[in-house]
Amino acid sequence: MLDYGLQDRVAIVTGANNPQGIGAATALAFAREGARVVLVYQKIPRDFDEDKTGGNGVDRYYKANAGDASAVTAKLDELGAEYLVLEKDISVEAQVREIYEATIERFGRVDVLVNNAATDDESGNDTIETVTQEVIDNAFAVNVRGSLLMTREFVRHHKDYGRVINLSTDSAQVFAGQITYGASKATLEALTRSIAMEVGRYGITVNSVAPGPTQTGWIDEELEQAVLPLIPMGRLIQPTDIANTILFLASEQARFVTGQVIKVSGGHAL
Repeated sequence: MLDYGLQDRVAIVTGANNPQGIGAATALAFAREGARVVLVYQKIPRDFDEDKTGGNGVDRYYKANAGDASAVTAKLDELGAEYLVLEKDISVEAQVREIYEATIERFGRVDVLVNNAATDDESGNDTIETVTQEVIDNAFAVNVRGSLLMTREFVRHHKDYGRVINLSTDSAQVFAGQITYGASKATLEALTRSIAMEVGRYGITVNSVAPGPTQTGWIDEELEQAVLPLIPMGRLIQPTDIANTILFLASEQARFVTGQVIKVSGGHAL
C-alpha cells in the first residue's frame, strides 16, 4: 500500500460542508492517511424544494451547501480522525487570519492547503450580455481573493512542509455561459504558476486540479445523459477521483511537482 507520508500532517480544506462534495471527499482521504484536518466552510443560503432533495439535482446541492459540516464530521468521527471545524468567510481578510490562528492553536502547524471553496452564479446572469457587477464581484471575491488570502497566510505559517492545491475547472479557458466563473478559475490557474515560482525556494509546491463534470449532488439524470457523450471515458467524475489526485499532490511523492494544472476529467474539455 502506498504511503503518502501524510501521517500527522495538518491539512486545511475549504468548502467542506457538502457531504457529497470534493471538499468532504478530500478531508476524508486525508484523514484515512492519518492527517489532521481543518474543515472550513461558509453556509450559502439558496432556495430549494425539500421534496426534491432525495435525488441528485440542484435542490439537493443547494440544501447541502446551505448546511453545516455535521454530516462530514460524523464520517470523520467514524475514522477516529482529529479535526477542527471553522465556519468562516475566506473572502474576508480578518477571518482568514482567524482560520490560521485557530489551526495553529489547535495543531501547532499547517502543512497542506486545499483551496476548494468557490461560488458561481445561480441567476443566469453570467454571460457577456447579462453579467452584472455583483456577479463579477462575488465570483472573484471567493474564487480569487479568498484563495489568494488563504495562500498568503499559508506561506506565512508553514514550517518544513508545504503543499498548496487549488481547485480549478477543466473548462476554465473557455467557459461560455459562465464567463466570470470560468475567468476566475483561469485566474487561479495563472496564480498557481506565478506563486509556485515565488515560493519554490521555501520548499512549497503549488498546483491546481481541474475537475470535469463531477457528481457532487447537483447533476440530475437528465443533465447526466446530456453530459456523458462529452466525456470520452463514459462516466461522471466522482469526488473521490479528485480527492485521490489532491492526495498525491499533497504527498511526499509529489515533492518536485509544482506549477501544474492537472485535469481530472475523463477526457472532457481537453
